[in-house]
Amino acid sequence: MYDSHEYFTEAEGLTGRNFQKNIWLRIERFIFPKLEFVYTVNQSIANIYSKKYGVKVGVVRNIAKLGSIPSASKSSLELPENKKIIVLQGAYIDPDRGGKEAVLAMAHVENALLLVIGAGREMALIKELAQRPELKDKVKVFPKLPYQELQRYTVVADLGLSLDKPLHMNYTLSLPNKLFDYIHHGVPVLGSNLVELKGIITTYNVGWIVDEVTPEAISQKINEVLFDEKECEEKKLNCLSAREILNWQNEEKQIIETFNRASAS
Repeated sequence: MYDSHEYFTEAEGLTGRNFQKNIWLRIERFIFPKLEFVYTVNQSIANIYSKKYGVKVGVVRNIAKLGSIPSASKSSLELPENKKIIVLQGAYIDPDRGGKEAVLAMAHVENALLLVIGAGREMALIKELAQRPELKDKVKVFPKLPYQELQRYTVVADLGLSLDKPLHMNYTLSLPNKLFDYIHHGVPVLGSNLVELKGIITTYNVGWIVDEVTPEAISQKINEVLFDEKECEEKKLNCLSAREILNWQNEEKQIIETFNRASAS
């Protein structure tokens, strides 16, 4: 049984580290063809592994469990009532994941506040940038929060950001957890042009795609969509419909089926 949570040998952490990468590739080439039961986190990665090693690979996406949507208000979180709320959340807000660009974009967005919530290697820079005079009242930075507390900030947001850059194959093929968190809380998504991310956003019509992860492109798209009340409400309703399909209760069936087949063999 093999559970692959990413396209590991093309991860950002192995970029430029050819010696380490080749060791992991040798291990992968030795193990993978012998595996009987394999699943990974999205169809793009499953297709690569299947073609590369001739093994059937299932898909189990990392999707939130369907539950009640928590109640919260801007006032209860000490957020301004007269501003749109944008959120970028993540446990690994690292370089090339759009955090810096999102913060810089806010210099060109009025009547909105960006919440950056999480941890990662780019958080120190984000905190520094947020202190610039033109950004001081437009960006608020929070550390990584317990999930139940994070949900209260997510649910009051008007727009959720997922802005990984396609600079590493593992990012290019990624399907970030935050996408499903936004959807489950009825928050429309602005996402970068990644194949899996774009597939969910366009299939379920839950947001918009920005073609370039630059401050200019991000601010332009935010200004285009964030204040269109009719379209945002449509996307919000689509999120609430999509969560009835995109949830862990449906996704876990693949794991149960895989383990049942493994037990039977």
